[in-house]
Amino acid sequence: MRLIDRVLMAFEGIGMAIDAMRANKVRASLTIAGVAIGVFVVVAMGATVHGIRQSFQSDLDEFGATSFQVRRRGVGFSACDGTDDTCPERRNPGITLAEWAAIRGLAEIETATAWLSGQADFDYKDRHIANVGYDAQSTDWIKTDVADISPGRSYSQSEHDAGAQVVVINDTLKSRLFGDSDPIGKQITVQGKQFEVIGVFHTKAGFLKTLDGRGPDQPRAILPMMTAYRHLDVWRRGLLIMTKPRPGLVQAEVMDAVTELLRGRRGLKPGQPNNFALVAQDRMLDVFDQLFGAIFMVGLALSAVALLVGGVGVIAIMMISVTERTREIGVRKALGATKGIILWQFLVEAATLTSIGASVGLVIGAILAWVVRTNTPVPTSIPASAIITAILASIATGVVFGMLPAMRAAKLDPIEALRHE
Repeated sequence: MRLIDRVLMAFEGIGMAIDAMRANKVRASLTIAGVAIGVFVVVAMGATVHGIRQSFQSDLDEFGATSFQVRRRGVGFSACDGTDDTCPERRNPGITLAEWAAIRGLAEIETATAWLSGQADFDYKDRHIANVGYDAQSTDWIKTDVADISPGRSYSQSEHDAGAQVVVINDTLKSRLFGDSDPIGKQITVQGKQFEVIGVFHTKAGFLKTLDGRGPDQPRAILPMMTAYRHLDVWRRGLLIMTKPRPGLVQAEVMDAVTELLRGRRGLKPGQPNNFALVAQDRMLDVFDQLFGAIFMVGLALSAVALLVGGVGVIAIMMISVTERTREIGVRKALGATKGIILWQFLVEAATLTSIGASVGLVIGAILAWVVRTNTPVPTSIPASAIITAILASIATGVVFGMLPAMRAAKLDPIEALRHE
């Protein structure tokens, strides 16, 4: 069969599909809705995961592509039931201030930011905000957080080393404590202790920040790491170090230098495992992909159920179409139409029906992605792979579920078909 003939029959099949939809509006609507829901789930999940990953990657890039964390234990998913046998890393000692100082002194290190996190109640006069998250960091936090401070300033090295009770707050915390008044120089209470507000920082939105409560919409504070260490009830074993190698150095070599330093300081013998963890940016992305990959698979399973519903509708509509056009099929066969031609026409009709559902699902998914992108910090965008997957899945649904009625039509005996009333 010539290509032009197949194209013409494809257009004819599309016309038949539209006629079948008009004749069976309820069944067609259910079929289109099922396929549309399935495609919508694929597109929405793809856009969300893709956007969150971009935001996550942007947050990690703030620290630099070669940066890595020095932590008491690693990150990721493991079969841990809370016991020492399944969670040996629970026995790891925390990163100490002396180890932080030693890492800062390595020739390969440009910046090593000490970082503790905690929560505390913040009070100013009659205003009380419970469980405000704070980051207690060394003075070079400003190099990695990419935050703008205005009005005010960050704390100095001398304030940090002395454990001065000063604090930098974000816009949300400032608004909730002080309203429109100037907060600089005012005294607030943090965990029952007096702190002076010295600055207001503005940080850009990002998924990683939003996930751990550091997003711009959440009240947050930053204070000297030594201040939290000495004056606040912070979990000291949670100390981690954001380490940035000097420009031009290979990350693996710098990580080897830090590993050698810590193993030597901790007296670990050859063959003994590390009782600390170095976590590179790519490892963080691997953990992200594992988590959201699993979520995406759940979405695909839900999508498959919706497509199954749409597929059952395809069978119902196509069976009715074959029955109603039995005499027409007999005429076509009498005029020389082969089984392949009849099969092709009905498969095109089925694929057209599911493709319309896919188009509806794509439009709804695109609208949702736009709403999320304009109202949240997640830069949702529909990846081409999600669009291609959705279209192919819808076409495959039409072909697979349309095969039975199409084969029934193709196998009709032309004489019996012509006799059909």
